[in-house]
Amino acid sequence: MASQLKVGAVIVAAGSSQRMGGIDKTLALLGNRAILARVVDIFQGCKPVDQIVIVLSEPNLERGRQLVAEQGWSKVTDVWPGGKRRQDSVVAGLSRLQDCDWVVIHDGARPLLTEEIINRGLSEARETGAAAAAVPVTDTIKVSSGDRIIRETLSRQNLWAVQTPQVFRLDIIAEAYRKSKGEVTDDASLVEQLGYRVKLYMGSYDNIKITTPRDLALAEVLWQKYEK
Repeated sequence: MASQLKVGAVIVAAGSSQRMGGIDKTLALLGNRAILARVVDIFQGCKPVDQIVIVLSEPNLERGRQLVAEQGWSKVTDVWPGGKRRQDSVVAGLSRLQDCDWVVIHDGARPLLTEEIINRGLSEARETGAAAAAVPVTDTIKVSSGDRIIRETLSRQNLWAVQTPQVFRLDIIAEAYRKSKGEVTDDASLVEQLGYRVKLYMGSYDNIKITTPRDLALAEVLWQKYEK
């Protein structure tokens, strides 16, 4: 990524955590620190990233701002309220970027991110203007009908499980959200719908998204090797 190009990051953490049994996943502890803090640390330490916007639910805004003050994250310019849907929260975060050419969008519930994954995404995105972290699927994937009868078994050779971060030229992702229709859970899919090519690049099998208490327990185990 050329040095004159400005890179922003939008960390989306405004979900309702409905499957966490009453625990707010982004403020839950991983080790001895909040999941959100571990995510922001990585972006703060990533040299190409110039600006960070954190998008939270209304009830968590004050705690988020406290975290920023406590941690002294110099790149965080906004702790901003999200919307009802993930895509509303992404749009809210994009609106706070200041003169950025590129944006890295990341789920705040994926704390096992690394700077290497961010940098790899920024590099890969130069080819098409859009890139998404992903890992090859290891399970056999079956396609079924509504009655759960198998209709097709897909070849794993070209199947990938998509993660975040996802990296976009800002004008491309802004256009995608401006023209979006319906509900989506993946930023790249909107860009695909406009006919842009999205490059997949290798993420990490450790880069799990925490949505249930079981995920949090797994993340605790995985985190141990990052602490060493």
